[in-house]
Amino acid sequence: MAQTGTSGTDGPVAWNVAEQVARQLLRRSPPLSRSVLQRLDADFAELTALAEELVSIETGLTSTAGPAVALVTDRPSWVHANAQSFEQLLKPLSERMASGPPRLQRALSPVSRVVSGVEVGGLLSWMSGRVLGQYDPFAGSDGGPGDVIYYVGPNIVELERRHGFPPREFRLWIALHEVTHRMQFTGVPWLRSYFLDLVDRGMALVTPEGRAVLDSVLRAATEMRAGRNPLAESGMVGLLATTEQLATLREAQALMSLLEGHGDIVMNLAGDDRIPASGRFADTLRRRRESATGLSRTIQQLIGLDAKMRQYAQGEEFIERIRETGGNELFSTVWSAPEMLPTMEEIRDPDVWIERVAGVAPARA
Repeated sequence: MAQTGTSGTDGPVAWNVAEQVARQLLRRSPPLSRSVLQRLDADFAELTALAEELVSIETGLTSTAGPAVALVTDRPSWVHANAQSFEQLLKPLSERMASGPPRLQRALSPVSRVVSGVEVGGLLSWMSGRVLGQYDPFAGSDGGPGDVIYYVGPNIVELERRHGFPPREFRLWIALHEVTHRMQFTGVPWLRSYFLDLVDRGMALVTPEGRAVLDSVLRAATEMRAGRNPLAESGMVGLLATTEQLATLREAQALMSLLEGHGDIVMNLAGDDRIPASGRFADTLRRRRESATGLSRTIQQLIGLDAKMRQYAQGEEFIERIRETGGNELFSTVWSAPEMLPTMEEIRDPDVWIERVAGVAPARA
């Protein structure tokens, strides 16, 4: 298993503190037995390779990075891997803050960094109990592996036992989704750099001006008076974003809707005759998300997870409409260039994208 200890020497978050906090919160998580871990390792090595074949056939995408690496992990090790990735992604922001005005430099003080570390550690701890699989295309700050598919063993086994899922089917189902994401990032030449550019532009979202915070509070009050949830669209990030920042956020949301919707559709199509229980898996996980209450529900809203799930469903609907109109040939156009990606408005109204890209005004029902 990975050891604790990202560098934690610069940037707005003390990552070593984040990991320590998460590990402390996870200390009562029961470990899996050696035999169960060995079975998971063997299954995911085999099923990830099978998923690559099935996804490539279904999507027409081919990875240029060789075979996928499958890594079964526990919750603390998942936290470690994500702390590394986040630290790497935040490096450009850290550099700008270090050379920026005093208000930004104050966020790099030891006290501020520790407070941020405690907050991030709590969030990572909560998330580590919900993630089943995750494709990570980025190498960690201490040279850890990138281009890895992580499978969080305790969460997978817990769901299988609680709901009586057939393990081989459920594990292949998860592998298909994560392998689809890897095919997207390693089979579409420009996607990784496009995604990194979005992340870089989005870094401004974490340092709102005081005026932006005030405007956000007023906007939230207006939304609540109108009977709407101010966190529904983008969570707390969207609430604090300026108009310009919201444009970048919408661009990122559109991309994630497309990628996740594509992942879900491919997962179901590629495994159609091999995973008879796929419908039950999907229904169970949907109910699991929708049944969150109390603190879990609050966290989901604050980090935009509710909006995320809604956007993924919209992504599926977008893809189904495109395939219904022009089949896989029309849908594959989205991978041809960044300008072919749908906007968030087009995700919600696929016919607008079809008309823009194909020059066809589809008949509306």
